[in-house]
Order: sequence, then C-alpha cells, then structure tokens
Amino acid sequence: MAKSILHTIERNMDSFSKGQKRIAGYILENYDKAAFMTASKLGKLAGVSESTVVRFASELGYDGYPSMQRALQEMIRSRLTSTQRIQAAGDMFAGQDILGAVLQSDIEKLREVVSGADRQEFDKVVDRIQSARHIYILGARSSTFVAGYLNFYLHLLSENVTLVQTTAAGEILEQLFRIGPGDVMIAISFPRYSKVTMNTVKFAQGRGATIVAITDNELSPVYQMSDAALLAPCEMISFVDSMVAPLSLINALLVALACRMGTDVSATFAELEGIWNEFGVFGKMDDE
Repeated sequence: MAKSILHTIERNMDSFSKGQKRIAGYILENYDKAAFMTASKLGKLAGVSESTVVRFASELGYDGYPSMQRALQEMIRSRLTSTQRIQAAGDMFAGQDILGAVLQSDIEKLREVVSGADRQEFDKVVDRIQSARHIYILGARSSTFVAGYLNFYLHLLSENVTLVQTTAAGEILEQLFRIGPGDVMIAISFPRYSKVTMNTVKFAQGRGATIVAITDNELSPVYQMSDAALLAPCEMISFVDSMVAPLSLINALLVALACRMGTDVSATFAELEGIWNEFGVFGKMDDE
C-alpha cells in the first residue's frame, strides 16, 4: 500500500464493524507495540477474537495478518527509540520461548530473502563490484560490523578495497579524497539510518562514484541514492538489529564474486595457505 497503514485505517474507520473499530482504535493509539504482537495478543488487548483480527487485516487489503504486521513494522522501523524497541519486544516475547522465537524470526527473514530477492539486481551488483577501479565499504553503528565482515573477505579477492572508518566526519572525507568515477561505494545501512552514512554517500555520489546499497527496503535513504542495491530485512528484536539475513546475502555476494574471478581466487588462496603454514597461523588438532 502506498500510504501509511495508519492513514488507511483512519480513512476507512466508518466502514468497520464494531469489533474492527476496537482493533483500529488500539492500533492507532499503540501502533509501536501492535507491530510486534501476534494476532491472538492483539485481539485479546482489543477485546475481540483472533479471527476478527485476521479478517481486519483482509479488510485493509492485506493477504493475511503477517502482511499487515510487516506494514506496521516497516512504517515504524526508523522511528523507534531503543527504549520503545525494548518495550515492544516485551510485548512480543511475553510468555514465549525466547530462544525459539528469535531463531524462528531469523529463519523467516532468510526465507523472505530467498523468495523475494531480485536475481537480476543481484547480478548487476556483482558486475558493478567486479568492474570497480576501487571499492569503498561503508557502514556505521550496528552496520560497522557487517562492513568489517565484508571487508575481511573482499580483501582476499581484491587488493583495491578500503574500509571507511566512520569515527569522525573529517577523517571520512580524507579517506574518500580520491574517490571518483569508476569507483564503487558499498553502503551498508539499516534502521535507525545513520546520518553519517547518508552524508558520506552523498559526498561519494557527488564525486561520481557508483553507489551499491545493502539495506532493508526501498524506502531506505541509501536505496534512494543507489545505482544498484541488495535488500534484506533486519526486523528489530528488543535493542538488537538482526543481521542474519544481511550477512547471508553478503555471503552469497562474496561467493558470486569468487566464482566470477575463477582461477585468480584459487591462486590467491594457494599463496595464502603457504604463508599461513609457514608462520603457523592456525593451530593443529592434537592428532596431527
């Protein structure tokens, strides 16, 4: 739906049944909590049955309650403070097996990527990175570690890779002083979107670099500025950003790049194995 789900609810309020109006009223007043509730929990708090909640989602035009729930989550994704996220998680996980619930949530994200990923866009991203004169990797806040993971393995495939350190704005510009046409910036950004990332991407874009975004959806600021993009959900659980799907997507990207490079990768790792063995980088099992 193009408009916010809240606008849709408000616009159709007069056409709802008595029970649906209860649901609508609760969502309008508590959308930050409702976004992470099961249909059963939402129905209980609104004073209606679970089936009424499911029918309400259909009434709004969604193909089921999970779709309506995702619409709520997408709407508030970049708005919640850490405190609100913790409170929402309390509602979501109350009385549940937290270990199972969190792992199941991550599994669902992976399934979403598998079924929804644009294969042509994926190939486009691989092409842009493979043909880049120089690759710059950018990630701030929780995305810093994802950027570092990509940098570690991409360095094994190419010598023309720079991990942009985002500790100070002035230092960022110094690191990007030579960025220009023919270069690629891989900008990793997930909610809450960092202004440092947005401003750095604007700078690189202004210098003529190609922008490849790794982010959560098409409303993301870096997606709007990108030439190509990979999308992966990172729904918020308590104060934690789930990076399972983004990291899996990056694994696929690295494998695809390695396959494109073919024998060059084999030669690189053959040389590295010799160096590792010579200097005893890795320990051996007792029976070796």
